Amino acid sequence: ETPPKMAASAKAPLRASVAAPARVRVATPARGAAIAARPAKTKMNQCAHHPAPRRRVRRDAAAEIDASAAETETNRTVDAKAMQAQIDNFQRVSVLAEALPYLQRFAGETVVVKYGGAAMKDESLKDRVIRDLVLLSTVGIRPVLVHGGGPEINQWLNKVGIEAKFLNGLRVTDAATMEIVEMVLVGKVNKSLVSLINVAGGRAVGICGKDGNTLRGRVRDPELGFVGDVTSVDVSVLRGLLDSGAIPVVATVAMDASGQALNVNADTAAGELAASLGAAKLILMTDVPGVCTDKDDPGSLLRELTISETRDLVADDVIAGGMIPKVECCVKSIAQGVKSAHIIDGRAPHSLLLEILTDEGAGTMITG
Repeated sequence: ETPPKMAASAKAPLRASVAAPARVRVATPARGAAIAARPAKTKMNQCAHHPAPRRRVRRDAAAEIDASAAETETNRTVDAKAMQAQIDNFQRVSVLAEALPYLQRFAGETVVVKYGGAAMKDESLKDRVIRDLVLLSTVGIRPVLVHGGGPEINQWLNKVGIEAKFLNGLRVTDAATMEIVEMVLVGKVNKSLVSLINVAGGRAVGICGKDGNTLRGRVRDPELGFVGDVTSVDVSVLRGLLDSGAIPVVATVAMDASGQALNVNADTAAGELAASLGAAKLILMTDVPGVCTDKDDPGSLLRELTISETRDLVADDVIAGGMIPKVECCVKSIAQGVKSAHIIDGRAPHSLLLEILTDEGAGTMITG
């Protein structure tokens, strides 16, 4: 028999369920108005609240297509890079294979390089030239570097207040100017090049024409001051350096019989040294591609010339201006025993190696 309190509590839920069953909403005037005010459900509303699964599938499919396309493009890029790497490797091997006969042919031979122009002023070009020289020395070729230093000389003349003067394209060199020329060429430019070669892994020794009587000369024209022509060459010091595996670096300051310093043209000095050394090649680095039939068109470059062809071009005014003394220097050196002379553009990267070690070369080669 149920106690009175429990009986009462047990009956209470029953009355509540009869009066208002759970989750049954009783309509009231206020609620009716709220319901009436709600917007009617439409297909668009249903889609906004409940996006169709089909569209999700389409978006997922598009993402998969994009991913597949990206993967395909990545694979193509990888394939292209791999193919380019194979081409690059083939080109490297081809260059080495092309260079091999030249390396064999010129091993132990002397190559005199006259260094100047833009290749001497631009630091990146200078670095390439230095490394090319060291490479040639490393593979058994015997390079000799002959240099001028016109731009540096002009800078120092300006610093000390001396006006640079020229006559017929040649520097007028009085006593004060000669002092600056010798200081800059021998003390600054020469030692700077020696340092660069040694840092690059070579073994360079710097000298000037005075050292060991390497270059003797005489005054060319009193109006030009101490501008000299070479009268004698002694290459015994250079031979000793070459035999020891060093790279001689020669500043073109000569001296006369009294010991007076003379400013000698670097092209001329290089030609005389090449002839006395019995060099296989004389290479003049300039700011032009070489000998061109049209000086304004690099495409008119003449790759090979004989001495007779060169003289004909001079006679016909095809070779003119500043190119004349350069080709005359080349012709003279060949007549004195140098096997070939070359005029190349020192501004072109690795033009020195291309001229010596490839079939096509980089400039103009003059032979007998």
